Amino acid sequence: MLKHSLDSAFNFTNPVVTIGTFDGVHRGHMEVISKLIQSARTHSGESVVITFSPHPRKIISGTAQQLSLLSTTEEKAALLERSGIDHLIIIDFDRELSMMDACDFVEEVLVRKIGARHLIVGFNHRFGRKGEGDFNTIRQCASRFDLTVEMVDAVGSDSGTISSSGIRDALLQGRLADANSMLGYSYPITGTVSEGRKIGRTIGFPTANISPGDPEKLIPATGVYAIGILVGGEEYKGIMSIGYNPTVSSGSRVRTIEAYIFGFDREIYGLEITAILKFRLRDEMKFPGLDELAAQIELDKKNAEDLMR
Repeated sequence: MLKHSLDSAFNFTNPVVTIGTFDGVHRGHMEVISKLIQSARTHSGESVVITFSPHPRKIISGTAQQLSLLSTTEEKAALLERSGIDHLIIIDFDRELSMMDACDFVEEVLVRKIGARHLIVGFNHRFGRKGEGDFNTIRQCASRFDLTVEMVDAVGSDSGTISSSGIRDALLQGRLADANSMLGYSYPITGTVSEGRKIGRTIGFPTANISPGDPEKLIPATGVYAIGILVGGEEYKGIMSIGYNPTVSSGSRVRTIEAYIFGFDREIYGLEITAILKFRLRDEMKFPGLDELAAQIELDKKNAEDLMR
């Protein structure tokens, strides 16, 4: 996959294009991308995905609103690369672009800049000023330039129609199994290991405090999770707590992310690691003391190992 900005000089062969925010690159998105790749082959052309950074909602809201996103730009690009597309164009989304008429975008960007021959969009995708560019509008605009347009139907799951917002809700409600099912993979959190209070090591469970690299990355509901954890390209098993440490920090309003990596004793302060959330084990709990906390962590470890066999 080749990654481009809109400032690049394009010379694509019969480009078949899709456009969207693709937050999470979930199973619904993958249906669109699968059709994109198939159509590119049919047209003897190249598959092109257009997405945006920052997320358009950040600009359109007109505030310094902090979003909760399923994927950072880097994670999104990596997921799209694994999908097998030929090209990814990341457009810098700004106030000027947010005010652009949908038909102008079709003409100036898709047709004249990229040379699109066929456009594939998701069932609920809209673009252009105030979201005016729905499927019918896009198709009418495109017909003036011999650009054909195709819509891909929604993809369903046990939780309903798959969408980024639905996955966000599931993660925030602690429904990790539903979220992972809709994503099509286990939800990751990447961050740098920072020093904590080191209480875990005093009870035999040294933990790595993870500081997420992107403040807009969605952090799921508090609780304890069974995880895979990537350290230096190797994956280990572990458990992770997201919460306020009520046993040792009563009344704290600072939420922390702490991972205990099974059979691991290296110093990794300052390293970037990725926790892959496989199962949610339980809610966060307050224990009478450290002995009871240690006993519960031992039980969490056993439960996690059983689940991840």
